[in-house]
Amino acid sequence: HIWISFSPDLRHWGDHRLLFRARQGGWWDANKNGLSPPPLATPDGWLILYHGVRQTVGGCIYRLGLALLDLDDPGRVIRRSDEWIFSPREHYEREGDVEDVVFPCGWVLEETGRIKLYYGGADTCLALATGKLDDILEYLKKCPQPAQI
Repeated sequence: HIWISFSPDLRHWGDHRLLFRARQGGWWDANKNGLSPPPLATPDGWLILYHGVRQTVGGCIYRLGLALLDLDDPGRVIRRSDEWIFSPREHYEREGDVEDVVFPCGWVLEETGRIKLYYGGADTCLALATGKLDDILEYLKKCPQPAQI
């Protein structure tokens, strides 16, 4: 599950809220999920990238999904992707110390609107993926609004 907490001074924390749970059933993020890099402030809300885990007969698969939080009330989820947006595909993501893992380590939003995502592949190497913030936000606008907890 992914939670949010608030602090007036970065020392004392409270007002803990559940943002969303791992989904039930056959979803790509049904077994576990967790926040990855820090959220990015965008005109449409706080963009979060999270990892989701699906247990299969062949082992776990770590994939990435997106959610958008209200800019003024980050405890409110505006959108959450139903589909994963990034999955192990390349040999260095599928073969290594832990197979079938893409795990985000950090991201940078450049002034041009390009996002650089630094991620681990199969717990063995670091890699870089890029995307456009505008494309990501447009994709999220088409995603369903989740039921609030």
